[in-house]
Amino acid sequence: MNQEESNFDKFERYVMNNIPIRLIRLSDMKFVVRSDVKKHFRSSVPIEDSLYHPSESVRYAILSHRWLDEGEPTYDDMKADTADGLAGYAKLNNFCKKAREYGMEFAWSDTCCIDKNNSTELDESIRSMFRWYRNSAICIVHLAQSETIVDVEHDEWFTRGWTLQELLAPERIKFFYKHWTPLTDDEDDKNMEPTEIMETLERATRIPFDDLFFTPGPFRVDKRMTWAARRKTTRAEDVAYSLMGMFDVPTGDRAFCRLIEAIMQAGDPSVFNWKGQSAEHCTSRAIPQSPQSYVNCQFLEFDAERVEVTMTSLGLRVPLAILPLNVSWRRFDGSSTCLKLKCPLCPTIEIDFTSYDHTNLFPEDIGRAMSDEYSWLYALGVVNYSNIEGSREVLGIRRKSAGFILARKPKSDFPPGIQPTDCLGITIFPRPEQRFTRWTLINNGGLVAVEFPNIPEGSVVYIDPDYLQSVYL
Repeated sequence: MNQEESNFDKFERYVMNNIPIRLIRLSDMKFVVRSDVKKHFRSSVPIEDSLYHPSESVRYAILSHRWLDEGEPTYDDMKADTADGLAGYAKLNNFCKKAREYGMEFAWSDTCCIDKNNSTELDESIRSMFRWYRNSAICIVHLAQSETIVDVEHDEWFTRGWTLQELLAPERIKFFYKHWTPLTDDEDDKNMEPTEIMETLERATRIPFDDLFFTPGPFRVDKRMTWAARRKTTRAEDVAYSLMGMFDVPTGDRAFCRLIEAIMQAGDPSVFNWKGQSAEHCTSRAIPQSPQSYVNCQFLEFDAERVEVTMTSLGLRVPLAILPLNVSWRRFDGSSTCLKLKCPLCPTIEIDFTSYDHTNLFPEDIGRAMSDEYSWLYALGVVNYSNIEGSREVLGIRRKSAGFILARKPKSDFPPGIQPTDCLGITIFPRPEQRFTRWTLINNGGLVAVEFPNIPEGSVVYIDPDYLQSVYL
């Protein structure tokens, strides 16, 4: 395998971080933990499939429901084999039966799969709930107060705080009435077509149809908060906990991200000297995934000089020496873009680059991407430069430098421009000929090393400080 994470590594990291701590094994109704799940599914992991995602292997059903006032089977009840006499056990049993009908071997219920006597486990479960529902193969919803489609809009399930994320997070949902008959004949009720159940969900939740196919993140906050405003939670703090996943607020599994952010405040540029996939961070793609990202990193020289680094809502703001790159060759190859980039300031610098980053590939643009008027701009954002102060400030570039590959996409959505005559002395400029997005990080993560052959070892070449720009990574 190359430096990219192997499928087995992806699988193991996924199981240990992105599925519930404990599941019910449906064959015998016994609990299993993540290590058991890992052993069970490991043989299904393909070795060579570059598009593999662990959710293809690790499949489980998850229950969404309204808790009974009393009689729900707990973790202790299940461990002691005393749950079957409780009022809520029939619901759990019916859920597991439906999960088996969907071909599931494992299932999860919030009533009994969390050891609430373990504060660490309870905390992780609360903070991970959105992700667990998101990663389920099927979410089975029990509407205990509904016997017909007319009842659904008034079911208490639509008034509770936690069930909002249980509606939005799953990719696939199946609704069942009070007596466990399905609302529809479809396998998946979360349908892209405006079916009766989807229209009913829209009315019951007052969430627009398109928003029911939900992407978490800290945006459209005002609209999303109104969805939660109509719901209630038993504990006041659960209002916040039930919304953390919806707004992609960092939780326990992102502790390494928070560690790196804290280290970055010291301003040591060596923190960028990593390779591999970036972490799943809500605003930045310049955060490494784990300490393993620093293994086999290149040997680079860094000054004792500190770099101003600030995490913002637009990403990690960092000043870089921006050196232009021209495309001398490119090929679009399905899910990837292959480029050969040359630096016009030093023609001997060539960078072969392949991006698998779907967020920066726009298939509808590929037909125009080769034309000059629609070409992206590329640059190398050098990290290990020196700020040198003398009679005037200059930047020092080393023989062995390293930086991020950056790109800017053309934009055509100019607002209409006018030439007013009464702007109180404001200098008016003509409409720009072309507009671009901000510089964005397009490589899969970490630094690209380059060598300027005409700079002796231990020396620097001085360049204009105008090459220094603050970018958001």
